[in-house]
Amino acid sequence: MNFSFKEIVTATMVLFAVIDIVGSIPIIIDLRNKVGHIQSEKASIVSAVIMIAFLFIGESLLTLIGIDVNSFAVAGSFVLFFLALEMILGVRLYRDDAPETASVVPLAFPLIAGAGSMTTILSLKAEFDTINIVIAILLNVIFVYGVLKSSRKLEKMFGKGGLAVIRKVFGIVLMAIAIKLFASNIQGLLHLD
Repeated sequence: MNFSFKEIVTATMVLFAVIDIVGSIPIIIDLRNKVGHIQSEKASIVSAVIMIAFLFIGESLLTLIGIDVNSFAVAGSFVLFFLALEMILGVRLYRDDAPETASVVPLAFPLIAGAGSMTTILSLKAEFDTINIVIAILLNVIFVYGVLKSSRKLEKMFGKGGLAVIRKVFGIVLMAIAIKLFASNIQGLLHLD
């Protein structure tokens, strides 16, 4: 077990950018207005369980279907790159249907622990130690819980302009990480040393 503060910070920032809970505040507020109550605790716990479980069994699932981690990490770098483009340019390349209720299903999955998070977790596993990724997941879930609990206050505090700036900054960080992830895993994929 190689505990690394640098890896924890990097993995936390990457997951924070991908989960994009700050950018999801308008969706969360819309859900709250439709159903009246958001199950913050339940959504946070379930999303943590989904992400940590995928961290441990995701690689086995890939092996089962004949895909190595380098291939998945390169594919993941493309997903992160396009997510970053969405954040920076303010466009939607892919859009999920709007959730109907504020239960575990739309919040924990796919809003928090969605396809982008899963791809990112396995891509990070190709680079970082598992313990550091688990800590990063837990830190993000704590933050997600805080955002879910105080989404209305945050919207008033930052305003739409402030949320847009935060989203763009994390988009640029995410794009840089996607490029680094691609560069470090393409060598293993093409067996270049």
